[in-house]
Amino acid sequence: MNPTVPTFDSRQFLSHTTQRPGVYQMYDADGAILYVGKAKNLKKRLSSYFRTSGLAVKTQALVQRIASIELTVTGSETEALLLEQNLIKKQRPPYNILLRDDKSYPYIFISNAHQYPAIQFQRGRKRKQGRYFGPFPSGGAVRESLNLLQKIFRIRQCEESFFKNRSRPCLQHQINRCSAPCVEQISPERYAEDIRHAMMFLEGKNRTVNKELAEQMEQAASALEFERAAMLRDQIISLQQVQEQQRISGEGGDADVLACCIKAGYASIHQLFVKGGRVVGSKSHYPKLRLETEPEELLTSFIGQYYLGTDERAVPPLLILSHSLSDQDVLETALSTKADNKICLSHSVRGQRKGWLDLARVNAEQQLDSYISSRQDIYKRLIELQELLELESPPARMECFDISHTFGEATVASCVVFDQQGPRKSDYRRFNIQTTAEGDDYRAMHEALTRRYQKLKSSGALLPELLVIDGGKGQVNQALAVLEELQITEIEVIGIAKGVTRKAGFETLITQRGERERSLDSGSGALHLLQHIRDEAHRFAITGHRARRGKARGRSILEELPGIGPKRRQALLKHFGGLQEIERASVEEIAKVSTISRSMAEEIYSHLHQQ
Repeated sequence: MNPTVPTFDSRQFLSHTTQRPGVYQMYDADGAILYVGKAKNLKKRLSSYFRTSGLAVKTQALVQRIASIELTVTGSETEALLLEQNLIKKQRPPYNILLRDDKSYPYIFISNAHQYPAIQFQRGRKRKQGRYFGPFPSGGAVRESLNLLQKIFRIRQCEESFFKNRSRPCLQHQINRCSAPCVEQISPERYAEDIRHAMMFLEGKNRTVNKELAEQMEQAASALEFERAAMLRDQIISLQQVQEQQRISGEGGDADVLACCIKAGYASIHQLFVKGGRVVGSKSHYPKLRLETEPEELLTSFIGQYYLGTDERAVPPLLILSHSLSDQDVLETALSTKADNKICLSHSVRGQRKGWLDLARVNAEQQLDSYISSRQDIYKRLIELQELLELESPPARMECFDISHTFGEATVASCVVFDQQGPRKSDYRRFNIQTTAEGDDYRAMHEALTRRYQKLKSSGALLPELLVIDGGKGQVNQALAVLEELQITEIEVIGIAKGVTRKAGFETLITQRGERERSLDSGSGALHLLQHIRDEAHRFAITGHRARRGKARGRSILEELPGIGPKRRQALLKHFGGLQEIERASVEEIAKVSTISRSMAEEIYSHLHQQ
């Protein structure tokens, strides 16, 4: 191994990996692709590669060559699977060729040349005359769908030779899986109606089917037929799992999707590459920012340099952008001139294109979080923080406190811990504030700090070298008072307060034990580190506060959903069959509920997936 090439730090990488579904791409030290995989839980799946034992020989060989891993977050596991297949077909990674069977997509086929058509599995070229539905991510998914359709609609799946030679119904009819058209126990008109319903279901027009099943489930439950009600509930759940709307695969042309995210002095631009209506790849860029750069300015600069900076890079006919650009007309003219055809830039999109843009936004945020949290960046910022505070060495452990409540209700204090590797989430703590007056942030801070450091001191546990308080002089003074009461002198205290404009980059620091205030340059690495710690404490406090508030009010998570009343809650439960399936659903699936709009579905999904 080349000693100049740093080894891949799996522990650091996994500590900042999301648990959402998605695709991962592994690269070697030369930047060559090694392997593409998908996962329902990215963190859990990637952790399995770095176990100390139990790995196959091929997996060990793969892991030894990994120099970097790129992630693409998707809305569901099915979307991850289809994107994985697209990437494998395009990039042909060596370890995928050795370990995977890269077959064509399977379809469901219904003939239009038969009075009693069958519904069948089809793979390969579309030679027969009829309707094809798909593609499906795997043969297993098709067979599971066929099994479900057979149970619900009782449509035959037998071969023509078997169908033509029947004189009495087969076993499938006896177990209520077929309406026996082979012996004409169902009329052609009635069978055609069943076929039409099955096609509607496969086209995604399954609201009527779900509604009927939900009504039957309620009727069975009212009649105390709980076994039948449970069966219908399971069928509703299965319908949602099978009929997922695919944002990764669909109709459309070629486009590049660009989403920009700026946070704590850093930026990420994530590209999705769409060919023939299908996402075939993605890439993240991390441009260096100038002072107070806005997303619109960053996107304009990136498009100019990326697409106009070289004659070798083709420009797709459509660029979908996360922000509106003031120089859009100029860029369109320049790009159209280069490409010698009309190029459009658009940021206001709907339907399929909005799904692509949502994916790009999620990935831009996720990749930027990982980039910010890398060990090299954090250590560099720690050095700057050491110089700022005139410490003897970079702080090895830092803790930050924040308070969250709603008009004094359900007050929660958060304590987040950072070390020289970044966030140390296993050491995070929350404190339910109970002994102070509602809305008294100073006393709440005093209580949380007292409980935290009284316990650490009595148990002899590790104390932080730096205590960061999200607040101004008042909160810092509370921290100083607590440390004085507990006779703790080795902790440096600093407060980070929002400035007059309350915008990121204009914070005020209270340093030297509350005696002096100072403002830092918005490009300061020390400020970026403090912003990161402060934002993480704020997020952790809000999450705990919302959970406590909901529990105190005796309300379920559905009752916490924005804009959702009793009727919409009932519609959601009828459509999905249970809360667990609602939590697993993508935005597109939630939007299929008759009373839920697209924007409302996005709010519900965001609320259910807050971390």
